Amino acid sequence: MWMTPLRAVRGRRGRLLLGLFFLLLPVGALRAADDYIVGPSDVLNIAVFDQPQLSSKYIIQSDGTFTFPLIGRVKAGGLTIQAIEKDVRDQLVKGSFLKQPQVTVSVEQYRSQQIFIMGEVKQPGILQFTGSMTIIEALARSGSITEHAGMEALILRSTNGGQAPQAPDAATLARAQSSTDAHNIVHVNLQNLQGTLSQNVELRGGDTIFVPKAESVFISGQVQRVGEYVYRKGMTVRQVLTLAGGVTERGSTRRIQIIRSVNGVDTTIGATLQDAVQPGDTVVVRESFF
Repeated sequence: MWMTPLRAVRGRRGRLLLGLFFLLLPVGALRAADDYIVGPSDVLNIAVFDQPQLSSKYIIQSDGTFTFPLIGRVKAGGLTIQAIEKDVRDQLVKGSFLKQPQVTVSVEQYRSQQIFIMGEVKQPGILQFTGSMTIIEALARSGSITEHAGMEALILRSTNGGQAPQAPDAATLARAQSSTDAHNIVHVNLQNLQGTLSQNVELRGGDTIFVPKAESVFISGQVQRVGEYVYRKGMTVRQVLTLAGGVTERGSTRRIQIIRSVNGVDTTIGATLQDAVQPGDTVVVRESFF
């Protein structure tokens, strides 16, 4: 709701994201083994029943393969866990090494895929992608959003043609904020996460989550709470003053000014309670004459 101060909105939403993370984590963990695509540097734990000499940990090399006893080089890069299990099992049978081998493959260490998280989060950086992760989980793992976060997050899909993904630079992030129809950008309304999970987007390896800073207005002069507040589209001077707790006894609603940057120059404009404000405006309430 537009009348809620910036700090209170962020605090409640941050706690909600953390709570949803713990509710959803077990489900994500169960799906990870099914969905994860193995890549270079991942460490696999392969167990063959009643064959301890074959059961061990195997590191995927840069070419996407690993060396398995009796078989030799086995392709794993780009495959799911089930596909690797089937390939190892089939090759053991085809080579007449074992008749009905029971092979189990799991990921010991996730190293090949990453999620980048940037912007207004408490712990920006890199998250290891484990095959199943939603935006709520990623935000929770990064400590949730800051009190300065906007109401929308952007998910930038990797378009590097299979090469190792890299975090986007500032220019790319700026273009993403102004784009509305790019096929590789997903817009997520963070406010909607409070009441529905419809925008709890499933992430992919190489995704970048960017949480821009909220647009804001500044309020000074004869108001109860001078400070910075979240801007909402269509907001009026009256609504801005409500955020600040109203005008003091010494202030006058007939003596309101808006300081606005126009072409890089600060311009002072006389304003009424019905006038619209713009992002970056400073609303000043002056003292009454009487």
